[in-house]
Amino acid sequence: MIVDSHCHLDFPDLLDQLDNVVERAKNNKVDKLLTICTTLNSFEKIKSIINKYKNIYGTFGIHPHEVKNFLNVNFDYIVKAKNENHKIIGIGETGLDYYYNHSDKKKQKKSFVEHIRAASKLNIPIIVHSRNAEADTFDILKEEKKNTNIKVLMHCFTGSNDFAKKLIDIDCNISVSGIITFKNSFELAQTVSKIPLSNLLVETDSPYLSPVPCRGKTNEPSYIIHTIEKLAQIKKISKDKVIESTTNNFRELFSIA
Repeated sequence: MIVDSHCHLDFPDLLDQLDNVVERAKNNKVDKLLTICTTLNSFEKIKSIINKYKNIYGTFGIHPHEVKNFLNVNFDYIVKAKNENHKIIGIGETGLDYYYNHSDKKKQKKSFVEHIRAASKLNIPIIVHSRNAEADTFDILKEEKKNTNIKVLMHCFTGSNDFAKKLIDIDCNISVSGIITFKNSFELAQTVSKIPLSNLLVETDSPYLSPVPCRGKTNEPSYIIHTIEKLAQIKKISKDKVIESTTNNFRELFSIA
């Protein structure tokens, strides 16, 4: 069984053909999907999706790009949203994005902390987005982890070797996407090769980041096999071992059988 730990099934490119997307995933042994929230509108669609499909779970969170539009989404709001939906198994995606800076940095940080503390209260993982913000992302996670056993999943990892080491030191999980298949990903592959298999998950981040050989196409969960094959090559282990380990890591992290 394969798990896509991060996809956006509420986005039009996938939602408009979701029955077929889910069927193709199953045909490629992708048995479980975690569809990730980015806005309140996103969450409404996700609730409908997870109610329809038994093998799809969801999260609740506000993407750092969108923070400026949802300043009312605080600790209490997040806890309430999760507690009303039993198939919501994670909080996020949240975090920091200083590449685009669509939202003010201070507001991003505040929202990030609210999400972390809600996830801690709910005892479910936090799904973290970090782009051009390694130092602040790590400092916030390290500080918040001092007083809690919060479970962290760094999604779509493209960071430095130093960042990876620091995340592992504070017991974070790291998810890799189709980016590791890209021709210019040599440095990332070197970093991923050093991350313990016990800390790794796989994702598509679909409909974005289609892996080689599917570049130019709308990404979807069935394409995750290409990322798995590349990860097996990087780690110098079998494809089956990658599938077994990343699936078990997902099950343990999200408490899903």
